[in-house]
Amino acid sequence: MTKITITGTGAVTPAGWGVEPFMQALDAGTPLATADLVRERKDAAAVVTPVLRVPPAPPTLPKSPRLRRVSPVSKFAVAAAIEALGEERIAKVASGELRLGILCPLMNGCVNYSNRFFGEVLADPTVASPILFPETVFNAPSSHLSSLFNSTAPNDTLLGDTAEIYTALEIATEWLLRGDCDGVLVVAPEELDWLSSEALRLYASEAIPAEGAAALYLELDGDGPQLLSVPDPIALAPGCNRASALKQLLGACAATTDSTTLLADSRNGVSRLDHAEDEAYANWQGPQLSVRRTLGESFTASSGLQIVAAVQKLVRGDASRALIATLGGNEQAAGCVIQRG
Repeated sequence: MTKITITGTGAVTPAGWGVEPFMQALDAGTPLATADLVRERKDAAAVVTPVLRVPPAPPTLPKSPRLRRVSPVSKFAVAAAIEALGEERIAKVASGELRLGILCPLMNGCVNYSNRFFGEVLADPTVASPILFPETVFNAPSSHLSSLFNSTAPNDTLLGDTAEIYTALEIATEWLLRGDCDGVLVVAPEELDWLSSEALRLYASEAIPAEGAAALYLELDGDGPQLLSVPDPIALAPGCNRASALKQLLGACAATTDSTTLLADSRNGVSRLDHAEDEAYANWQGPQLSVRRTLGESFTASSGLQIVAAVQKLVRGDASRALIATLGGNEQAAGCVIQRG
């Protein structure tokens, strides 16, 4: 019987570049030190927002012309993708021996470039032109990846709330089963900007904005945890009971709570935001993991990191099965179930 397996992972987080520092930070469970994101204003005091930044890029990051002028989000995506693929697969993709599909689920995307484009027009309206479509830079990370790896297989960018990565897993499964590619790289990168960071703090003043990327490499019958199910997301209708939506998701995942099943949830330590998940998981008996409590809110990247952490926990033997569930901001509650290979 054909299996969808996750055989590679990558991570870039405020804890460092790579899965190892990411998991070390989670194991320690100690919140990281914040930095200040400062927005200067002409006629008022500067706005200062505490954030969790990714450390400076290591010298091992490729010196490709494709990355010469990219914003941080693409650098995060590339580093996580390289780690998930590994040198052997990268060489096979470049030679045409391995057809690599690429999916990038995003919520914010290349916000720094969009801000620059809009800023130029606001400063000088005479430069406004129909050719300026800042939303097109959402596709930059995925296109940079295909270009860097010399991949000609399917490539797509998905925009949604923080739970959009599960749609990417569904599409990756379809591509693999249909034979469109030999492997699929799912990369969820996000970068910091003042607008989304300040908006998050208005929504919940205790929340800590963050940045980073998560990468997953999926293939058929590989050596790694198996993706058992990715049920249809539960839509978050206006005024809906979010705890009920999560309980409905648990039923769709056929999730069973026992001492060997890990729950990787989307709680961030802010009681008002975590209330629905606290209620939905009140009877959970197995181990639990909340990435955002340690590494802040990096939107879609945080949801990807939930999956990366669960995969690592299974590989280490800390659990035999994992339920990963994300309560999205305004669209959906979604999740998946994986088990040790």
